[in-house]
Amino acid sequence: MSDCNATLDQTMTDLRTFVREKYKVADNDRDFNDAINLFDYGYVDSFGAVELIGFVESNFGIKIPESDLVVCPLDSIRTIAEYVEARRK
Repeated sequence: MSDCNATLDQTMTDLRTFVREKYKVADNDRDFNDAINLFDYGYVDSFGAVELIGFVESNFGIKIPESDLVVCPLDSIRTIAEYVEARRK
């Protein structure tokens, strides 16, 4: 596995852990996965979005401009992790 994939995997793990703990997602929730839309499926609401963005910015050392929130679909574990990795480069 390349370092890039390892970093992406770790970012997804960190995000998954945060979402599960913060929004009380059960370990046996069969719908929850890295591709599921966190908002459409009700895992994260608008208040939670602010907390999620704060976590991403502080944990991964990036700043998410408001303009990116409009054009980038930061709505799943995978898309957020891919965004983080792109911003780190």
